[in-house]
Amino acid sequence: MKYVIGIDLGTSAVKTILVNDTGEVICENSKSYPLIQEKSGYSEQDPEQWIAQTKNSITELVAHFKGNVRDIEGISFSGQMHGLVLLDLNYKVLRNAILWNDTRTSPQCKLITEQFGEQILKTTRNRVLEGFTLPKIVWVKENEQEIFNQTSIFLLPKDYIRFRLTGDLSSECSDAAGTLLLDIAKKEWNIEICKAFEIPIEICPPLVESHSFSGTLLADVAREIGLSDETKVFAGGADNACGALGAGILSSDFTLCSIGTSGVVLTYEDDKDRDYGGRLHFFNHVKDDSFYSMGVTLSAGQSLTWFKENFAKNDSFQKLLEEIQHVPIGCDGLMFTPYLFGERTPHADATIRGTFLGIDGNHRREHFVRAIIEGITFSLNESIQIFRDEGKAIENIISIGGGAKSDIWLQIQADIFNAKVLKIKSEQGPGLGAAMLAAYGCGWFKSLDECAKRFINISSEFHPNPDNVKKYSILFNIYREIYSNTKELNQKLVDFRMK
Repeated sequence: MKYVIGIDLGTSAVKTILVNDTGEVICENSKSYPLIQEKSGYSEQDPEQWIAQTKNSITELVAHFKGNVRDIEGISFSGQMHGLVLLDLNYKVLRNAILWNDTRTSPQCKLITEQFGEQILKTTRNRVLEGFTLPKIVWVKENEQEIFNQTSIFLLPKDYIRFRLTGDLSSECSDAAGTLLLDIAKKEWNIEICKAFEIPIEICPPLVESHSFSGTLLADVAREIGLSDETKVFAGGADNACGALGAGILSSDFTLCSIGTSGVVLTYEDDKDRDYGGRLHFFNHVKDDSFYSMGVTLSAGQSLTWFKENFAKNDSFQKLLEEIQHVPIGCDGLMFTPYLFGERTPHADATIRGTFLGIDGNHRREHFVRAIIEGITFSLNESIQIFRDEGKAIENIISIGGGAKSDIWLQIQADIFNAKVLKIKSEQGPGLGAAMLAAYGCGWFKSLDECAKRFINISSEFHPNPDNVKKYSILFNIYREIYSNTKELNQKLVDFRMK
């Protein structure tokens, strides 16, 4: 039997999975690393922590494998998007990586938008937001000029891992699409954008396809992690693209709902000229000559984690979710907006903050938990509404991540989305997508579609309840009014806090 390893470099941990040629996950491992948050709005990580923990995770994964390591034929990657890793002439890291959820770059976003925003939107199909890579590069250029001057190349997080394992310096388009420097349709770095902000085009890495062969493991790395130095390594993809691949989103028949730290609603696109005017993100997919559009809720699962850590530390997520089944739809008049760290879709607003609306003396813990679940799902439904307004049929939604671990939450999704929600039998998220890229790269399958048919199976379906759909439709309209009615108040609170 043959095997591949999928590596998913997340925001809080790296996860590795070993998959055989039937799509069965043989074993998995995870290693965490800390965030570095020195100031409000700052979010960084030490890339050396990524390297150390990725190696540790693979080493432990291989140690649990009972077969011949030479049968592990390939490795590929999924990675957190947008993060900035700067390397000097000797390819040494110049500073901590600035992550996707870092919001220090608001002034740079304003500058970029004023000077070149329309051209960037036309070229990259995305608005200028704090999470993207270009504002981070401009911030370093303005605030750490000595480091910027030493930069010979920038890499995205998972591409830096691949470089350290193979020596290959490159990026691929699904990840590069999240930099605001890539021409989405042409799949090449845009010289005009680089020139506009005095960024040498030379620091942009060579571009390859997601399934491209990057070389074999470096001999010393292979020895260290217990693999053969003949193990093939493939480029990989952005976490959302790999999550879509791992859920089988390879045609317009299915839409993805992924609820992790952040939340994503993603749909397949095969038209390179599709333009949502910046209301949704539009990126290159890991499948050749295809794309995907998506909306993002910044604090999806993170909202529930925040509540648990602060108000229910000794209870499990399972217990919290079990408690809500007796709470009625609408939580007896309680509603939550998940804007803990700003919002992305449809409100590109870094200063808006969350709200519990309608609290009264009869509300208990379970009301707050259900309000959070409903609020997260309402936020994701705003993206689904945009797709529908653009004429896309959203009828079958594959749900993955934390939101797919609870049947109660899956039914809430079906009712709020007014669509059939599907659960995957063995859901591994972006890590499985990474493994599939390795399997395809190794030549196991003629196409990613063929691989998906072998690897992905649906275990259960959740159908919308017509009565619940009507109730949630009323509540959703109320939810959509909260942002506009609290935006000014939130700004006043931010101004007061900054005094």
